[in-house]
Amino acid sequence: MKPVIVTGPARADLSIVDDLAGYGVATVHEALGRSGLLGPRLRPIQHGTRIGGTAVTALCWPGDNLMIHAAVEQCGEGDILVVTTTSPSTDGLFGELFATALRYRGVRGLVINAGVRDVADLRALGFPVWSAAISAQGSVKATAGAVNVPVVLGGHIVRPGDAILADDDGVLCVPRDSVDVALSASKARLDKEAASREAFANGELGLDRYGLRRKLEELGVRYVTAEEYAR
Repeated sequence: MKPVIVTGPARADLSIVDDLAGYGVATVHEALGRSGLLGPRLRPIQHGTRIGGTAVTALCWPGDNLMIHAAVEQCGEGDILVVTTTSPSTDGLFGELFATALRYRGVRGLVINAGVRDVADLRALGFPVWSAAISAQGSVKATAGAVNVPVVLGGHIVRPGDAILADDDGVLCVPRDSVDVALSASKARLDKEAASREAFANGELGLDRYGLRRKLEELGVRYVTAEEYAR
C-alpha cells in the first residue's frame, strides 16, 4: 500500500446514482447478476433509510482514524465515505464529530468495515451509517494509510467514484462505468417483479409461474400422502 491521498477522481453520474438508489439494494443486486454486494457484516445503525452516492475511499490501520480525517477534505456533495482497515478491526473509528464535518460538505452517509460510536448522536443527527461493529473503543491518529484508492469490502473491490447504494438490506457497489447498464437492468427487473406480484395476488403459485414443478421432478422430489410418508 502506498501512503497517498488521491485528489479529484472521476465519479459516477450522480443523477443516475439517485435513480438507482430508488430501486433498492436487493433489486439492483439481482439485476446485476447478483454482484457487488459488500457482504452481510455491514449493517445499518438506523432503519428505513435508503441512500445512494459516489464513493470516497479511505484505507486505515486498525485502531487508527488518521486517514478518515484526510478523507473528509476529499469529500463533496453526493459522496458516501467508504472506510476499511488493513486488517480486521472493530474499534470505534468514527463518531458524531466526523458526521458533523461530513454533513457540512454534503456527504450522504458512511460505510465502514470497522466500528462506530456515538450511535445515539448519529441517529439524532440523521447521518446514515452502515458499519461492521459498534464500539466505544477509541482510536489514535498515528499511521499513514491512503485515500481514494481501491479498497476491498466483503470480498468486493470498491474504487473511488463508484456508485454506492445502501438500505436496510445492506450495501452495494456499482462500478462507475456500469451505472447506465445497472439502471436499465433494474427497471426491467422491477417491471418483471410487478407482473409476478400481480400474479401472486391473484393466486398463482411460484411453482407454476417459474416452472419449478419440472425442477422438483428432475431432482427426484415426489408427492406422497401423509399416510404413505408414515409407513
